[in-house]
Amino acid sequence: MPEIVKADVENLLKTFIDPNVGTDLVSAKSVKNITVDGADVQVSIELGYPAKSYLAECRAAVEETLRQLDGVGKVAVEVRVNIVAHAVQQALKPLPNVKNIIAVASGKGGVGKSTTSVNLALALAAEGAKVGLLDADIYGPSIPTMMGLSGYPASEDGKTMMPKISYGVQTNSIGYLIDQDQAMIWRGPMVTNALQQLLKDTNWSDVDYLIIDLPPGTGDVQLTLAQQIPVSGAVIVTTPQDIALIDAQRGLSMFNKVNVPVLGLVENMSIHICSNCGHEEAIFGEGGGAAMAAKNNVELLGSLPLDINIRKFADSGRPTVVADPDGRPAEIYRSIARKMAARLALKAKDYSTKFPNIVIQNS
Repeated sequence: MPEIVKADVENLLKTFIDPNVGTDLVSAKSVKNITVDGADVQVSIELGYPAKSYLAECRAAVEETLRQLDGVGKVAVEVRVNIVAHAVQQALKPLPNVKNIIAVASGKGGVGKSTTSVNLALALAAEGAKVGLLDADIYGPSIPTMMGLSGYPASEDGKTMMPKISYGVQTNSIGYLIDQDQAMIWRGPMVTNALQQLLKDTNWSDVDYLIIDLPPGTGDVQLTLAQQIPVSGAVIVTTPQDIALIDAQRGLSMFNKVNVPVLGLVENMSIHICSNCGHEEAIFGEGGGAAMAAKNNVELLGSLPLDINIRKFADSGRPTVVADPDGRPAEIYRSIARKMAARLALKAKDYSTKFPNIVIQNS
């Protein structure tokens, strides 16, 4: 009987594709330790993204893969999660107490970007991450309504704000600071200053992912975010409609120009399923998101149906992921969230905190 060696185990793990990352465990640098003791094999795997609902499946699948080794004895697999900070734009440093900022953007309004942002934040939290959600749509804040929150944020020092928490997610929005019917008639500089204050004057607490819900377009807020806010990655929300795709392409191009990696696309309202008869119809067209993803060499993270319950749940302050956690839309949101975070886990890490500041002075 041939002796099992570490290289045999590693070669076999190279055949195991992590569905969230889209590559094998070895290439993703997820295999942290391999121990071979005679015929017994022990493997330690570390995922760089929240995967609470996937851990047991991953462990069982890796164990099954390793049992293919000829003459293998006991197989033990440990799977854990370690979320770290990733690199941001040059000359910028990550925000204190926030490991990663992910911007959710769209080229045009009406594609369900805010609903997607809220459900992705809740999905990341459901998968075990510590999550923050910032409403950067100063003119049309919708996060308070969707998260079932209202009232002014608390302040312990009179200078900074405590995030308002709903369903375990830390949030802040200009919507907490103004009356619901008040119109924000502000010029660009005031809007960008408000964004900076909401971001930096909020006492975020040990956040793994801060989701920023951007307003539609490529204007002042997006430019401020790209140039002054340390962003680890971006997600583009679109519909299959040609007009939406054209505008989404502009948003994607903007992030490419400012060196913010686009983690993938989310195609919203991809198909309508009749609630009476079950008939499926692609009323906004079909295949547009996949074609755009292929054209730009980015991942199509997932496609969401045009479902009346997604709208109803958001309007009621109990978004889909918490209102119907076992439903198909919530399952899709969690899958998109895992893939989004997994794509980020493949990017360069931030090492700015690993090195001490060097000060040169005359003695």
